[in-house]
Amino acid sequence: MLIRIVRMTFAPENIGAFLDLFQNSEDQIRQMPGCHFLELWQDADQPHVYCTHSHWESADALNNYRRSALFGQVWPATKALFSAPPLAFSVQPATTI
Repeated sequence: MLIRIVRMTFAPENIGAFLDLFQNSEDQIRQMPGCHFLELWQDADQPHVYCTHSHWESADALNNYRRSALFGQVWPATKALFSAPPLAFSVQPATTI
């Protein structure tokens, strides 16, 4: 399992466009092979900051999504709305000894 968090900062005037974009693509992203979970978080202290939180079967599944036509449409449109560079984290749950 791979967990992916992407922190995105938007100018206040771009938040509505981002939320529309997310709403219009979230079902398609959830249906991508290997996507087990996707949700959007809003920072409680900084309402112009959002994070996507997703769970992927593997790094390969995430990379396949990132090579898809859907990602090729969604990501450039999202990036055009940023007011600061995004921060992205991919983590795997640690195994216990």
